[in-house]
Amino acid sequence: MTELLDRIWRTDAAGMLGALSRRLGDFDRAEEALSDALAEALKRWPDEGVPDSPTGWLVTTGWRKALDRLRRDAVGRRKVAQVAAEPPPEPGVDDRLATIFACCHPDLAEPARVALTLYAASGLSTAEIAAAFLVPLPTMAQRLSRAKRQLRERGIRFEVPQPHEYADRLPAVLAVIYLVFNEGYLSSGRSAQRRELAGEGVELACQLAALLPGEPEAAGLAALLEMHHARAAARFDSWGRIVLLEQQDRRLWDRAAIERAAMRLRAAVRQGRPGAYQLQAGITALHALAASYEATNWPDVRALYDRLYAVDPSPVVLLNRAVATRFAVGPAPALDEVDALGHRLAGYHLWHAARADLLATLDRPADALTAAERALELATNPAERELMSRRVGELRRRL
Repeated sequence: MTELLDRIWRTDAAGMLGALSRRLGDFDRAEEALSDALAEALKRWPDEGVPDSPTGWLVTTGWRKALDRLRRDAVGRRKVAQVAAEPPPEPGVDDRLATIFACCHPDLAEPARVALTLYAASGLSTAEIAAAFLVPLPTMAQRLSRAKRQLRERGIRFEVPQPHEYADRLPAVLAVIYLVFNEGYLSSGRSAQRRELAGEGVELACQLAALLPGEPEAAGLAALLEMHHARAAARFDSWGRIVLLEQQDRRLWDRAAIERAAMRLRAAVRQGRPGAYQLQAGITALHALAASYEATNWPDVRALYDRLYAVDPSPVVLLNRAVATRFAVGPAPALDEVDALGHRLAGYHLWHAARADLLATLDRPADALTAAERALELATNPAERELMSRRVGELRRRL
């Protein structure tokens, strides 16, 4: 029974919390009510059987528990007078969406957004979130407590923004989901708990895309993350070391997931409102659908980076474009492009790593070694540091 309730929480927490928060006007009260309902289910369901609508039963029971609690204090009695006559809320699509938007509200600090989203929208426990982010349980508990307090103090309501508000609100939601995914995607092959964050990011993105079918950027993000995640089995070797794209065994890729993501992307593009996530997904699709690294359509990759830079004028976009230039035009022009970014990316480890690869290709091993050593100094991710260390060793052996 505990496993069943855990599964219901993981899949339906967002809708249930959204339904109760919307009606009660308070996330803490909603969470408390749902906790009471889960405890009641644990007592009653083994004897009475699982209801036809478990989530509906939990929300209705939680609603009644909340009213009982409200009647026991003066402030609550005034609230009861306002809401008691209303029927129990029923969780629905809008409530799931409202929970996601509330957790990702731009008035919240970024760490609070991420923690709340994983807790309320993904249904992860505080302990699971703490383990994923490698912080002590009390630290994560305090972070969640502060986030909930911010929800209350800033009057953030659990409601779906109007369509005309999406332009202001949706980017923050997409950014949080992308951040959740990257926290797991950049983890080493042995960090199972952190790797699960990548899966949570994919689930959130797909859920949001389904809830907002008229928003092509939501679909673009879902397609992007699905295609990245489809390559997960090939990204690390048996020792947990990064395997670069050109060296990956493409037989390990999830081809069905890649095709599914490509279909999602094509449907988004047909809406005629291109954006950064759709363009990134397009670039990823060119890599994922190619028969081999050498067969990648590098001129098209380069052209898509040009379009991406038009909407996201970041030096990192230009760095990635330079990598495409290496294969579409040649390593010498690519090095010129990389060097032109030096004043903007001198503190970025991947800029030095890209220079090292290009210099090595141009038979300048000493310069390549200097660049690779600097990349190693700047890298902080353990898996990336191990990769840079291997590269430094290879270049030293060439001298």
